[in-house]
Amino acid sequence: MDTHISPNQGGSFLIQTSLPENTFTPEDFNEEHHMIADMCAEFLEKDILPHLADIDDKKEGLMQDLLNKAGELGLLGAAFPEQYGGMGKDLITSVLITEQLGGGHSFVVAMTAHNGIGSLPILYFGTEAQKQKYIPGLASGAIKGAYALTEPGSGSDALGAKTTAVLSEDGHSYVLNGQKIWITNAGFADVFTVFAKINGEQFTAFIVDRNTPGLSFGEEEHKMGIKGSSTRQLFFENCTIPKENVLGEIGKGHVIAFNILNIGRLKLCAATSGAAKVTIKTVVNYAKAREQFKTSIANFGAIQHKLAEMVIKLFAADSAMYRTSQWIDDKERELAADGKHTNALLGAAEEYAIECAMLKVLGSECLDYVVDEGVQIHGGNGFSDEYNISRAYRDSRINRIFEGTNEINRLLVLDMYLKRAMKGRINLMGAAMDVQKEMMSIPDFGTDDAPYAAEYKAVANFKKAILMSAGGAVQKLMQNIEKEQEILMNLADMAIDTFQAESVLLRAVKMKNNNHELADIALDIARTFIYDAADRINHAGKTAINSFAEGDEQRMMLMGIKRFTKTDSYNVKDARRRIAAKLIEKGTYFF
Repeated sequence: MDTHISPNQGGSFLIQTSLPENTFTPEDFNEEHHMIADMCAEFLEKDILPHLADIDDKKEGLMQDLLNKAGELGLLGAAFPEQYGGMGKDLITSVLITEQLGGGHSFVVAMTAHNGIGSLPILYFGTEAQKQKYIPGLASGAIKGAYALTEPGSGSDALGAKTTAVLSEDGHSYVLNGQKIWITNAGFADVFTVFAKINGEQFTAFIVDRNTPGLSFGEEEHKMGIKGSSTRQLFFENCTIPKENVLGEIGKGHVIAFNILNIGRLKLCAATSGAAKVTIKTVVNYAKAREQFKTSIANFGAIQHKLAEMVIKLFAADSAMYRTSQWIDDKERELAADGKHTNALLGAAEEYAIECAMLKVLGSECLDYVVDEGVQIHGGNGFSDEYNISRAYRDSRINRIFEGTNEINRLLVLDMYLKRAMKGRINLMGAAMDVQKEMMSIPDFGTDDAPYAAEYKAVANFKKAILMSAGGAVQKLMQNIEKEQEILMNLADMAIDTFQAESVLLRAVKMKNNNHELADIALDIARTFIYDAADRINHAGKTAINSFAEGDEQRMMLMGIKRFTKTDSYNVKDARRRIAAKLIEKGTYFF
């Protein structure tokens, strides 16, 4: 495998070896990052958390006021260019803001819908006139944005939309007819990015102002969670849109929809990470205060296991997220300097679309674990609305559906890998052939005394397990592999675990090399994650192989999976106790 400073090809972590010193981690935040994080934390503590009940009750004007306040602080337009009223900050800063406000429940949903999918289509695909008209207001919060893609018959199948647009007889406008559902911020948004098919065929985006005649709204949806976010249907009945409000190219609406989603998936990981941090603080302090059998329940091993696992999953999610954010930042600068790409950030995000899809899955599932076990630690009280953990539990569930369901994102991981391999963008088959050759050779039983050699070897072997399994599946199933969704999801799970395992290890080793005070705990986390990931990868690999291979081929590949998921013995019970002890001591997530 090649060693590379910063992978300039998305997905290439699978065939390259990364170095700790070239990996961006939260420990690398600069002074400005910390100042912005502190400002976000203060805004969350003073302006959002005390008003969660009123937000959930949709108190008139409250969400708009909070968005206005965020705009005044510069939090909405941080990533927008200065020429349009933004702060011109890099992606890492934008991700950090989303993460720090991720514990804001319904507020962060409204905010990310506004300055993400509600604004970025215009910023990145609008004409100069469209940008000048809308972006300064969107950056400040004076204009609120929303995004209208989903329809009753088209959820994951976005291109199956039925909303139509027909050019008027005078050729000056388009007439929209149709319906959109689950539109976040619909109750108060001033401008919508709406997707429709011109003449029922050409999938195209339009900018639609709220006061456009023919546009009407349904009642607020009664949702399981994120009750404070406005969610309504949109109805278009002979809704006349000026021709100059076509966004991007006619028939190229899918380019806007799919490219915007890459950043959205990364930001969703950031929001769920922030929510997990707030929840962990709530849960550990409850565990410390709650007594049973004359002692704090935080003293029980079963509870400590849950607390430690929360920290492990969140540390892994954060590590993978900021590692990817730096890659996208680096790629954006490269594309901008090249001058050939009009939308450098979108191009960079597209390059790392595989990682963004994985982050969406692992972030949302990390938060689901945290809130679910958080309710369990609260016991009966966790089922009561008097405790915020019940709100956290309800609000978390949507994240596995937002921004493409987790099933769709898992399938996308392998779909994108295979398409890139076919186009020569990434040499997966060459790497897979190398693994096949290695399987035919005698294993190396020698020992390597270099620091963390066993951990690095484990991660390298995880990659080999994926390459072997995926290579075998492609050779056996060929073009029919896309019909074998179960196998594709097994392989995606292997990739997601491996990406996290490497990210965690690189971060922990970097902390140790820099003499960070929490380095030993970080290594406990890395070793525990790798130990557990080996079993998960083993199971997913065996399941995939047994689904397509038979006879000698099956036996050989199963031997390979066993070989590539073997790890050294490690006392994860004691490691988790050390992690939990640090969490209990700090009373909050401490990285």
